[in-house]
Amino acid sequence: MNLQHLKYAIEIEKTKSINKAAENLFMGQPNLSRAIKELEESLGVKIFTRTSRGMTPTSEGQEFLRYAKKIVAEINQVERMFSEDHTVTNKFSISVPRGSYISAAFTEFCKNIDKENHTEYLYDETNNFTTVNNILDKNFNMGIIRYQTIFEEQFLAMLKRKGLIGELIMEFSYMILVSDKSILAAKDSINMDELASMIEIAHSDSFVPSLPIEDVLRLEINEKVKRRIFVFERGSQLDLLSNIPDTYMRVSPMPQRILDTYSLKQIKCIDDTRRYKDMLIYRSDYTLSKLDRSFINHLMKSKNGLNVDN
Repeated sequence: MNLQHLKYAIEIEKTKSINKAAENLFMGQPNLSRAIKELEESLGVKIFTRTSRGMTPTSEGQEFLRYAKKIVAEINQVERMFSEDHTVTNKFSISVPRGSYISAAFTEFCKNIDKENHTEYLYDETNNFTTVNNILDKNFNMGIIRYQTIFEEQFLAMLKRKGLIGELIMEFSYMILVSDKSILAAKDSINMDELASMIEIAHSDSFVPSLPIEDVLRLEINEKVKRRIFVFERGSQLDLLSNIPDTYMRVSPMPQRILDTYSLKQIKCIDDTRRYKDMLIYRSDYTLSKLDRSFINHLMKSKNGLNVDN
């Protein structure tokens, strides 16, 4: 096994085709097939199987490819570090759920960007599934996952299985977010029946390990609400809430600064007893950097400044 073999396997996974991978690698298909066979024999496992969707990694192949991608990425980084035109680059990457207290922390974190060196920050708002894949397959340094506490066993088992460390950020109940022009805005608390005539701004990309998406959504969505808009970009969500008074959204507790900026109000829903956890995750073989710790400090300050009982 050598570095070139790793690159061959990664390209086959990417293209799902021996022929296409060989074309991209500027080599003959028989030579590539022979190289993969030699690699499988040296490892004692089968990396790929041919399916109707093309060349698909086996379970052992998926594990091998995760390590292969890390090795290739680290070698590429070393080559860049010692190339003649190398410049120091401060890098930070994190995948997170849609949470305003998290984005507020990221904003404060970005105020201290190094003025002397090159800097690359990557902040991806997405779901739990993509967050985990970003860490395992795309070399993201950290992530934050959010889950309902009834699913904690599944999530903790997944983290252990994938070699990830989890550190609790906070446990909370969702708040109901409305425009300050909403008929509900004058209330300090509401019940779920009062939302039946409203339009919910919602997501449909919830993820729980080993559970069908339909079962997860059934536990997340209020069946009494008949009108719903699915939006995935947080700026659009807040714009809709600000400008359409009969909309609402279930959200993690929000900083007052953001509520004031968008003319919004968060209200406690007294009969929504579901509890959630936000958890910081990263690979067990990863050492948090100075930038990572700086972001975490801002994150905890943002969480501690929330004016709610969580």
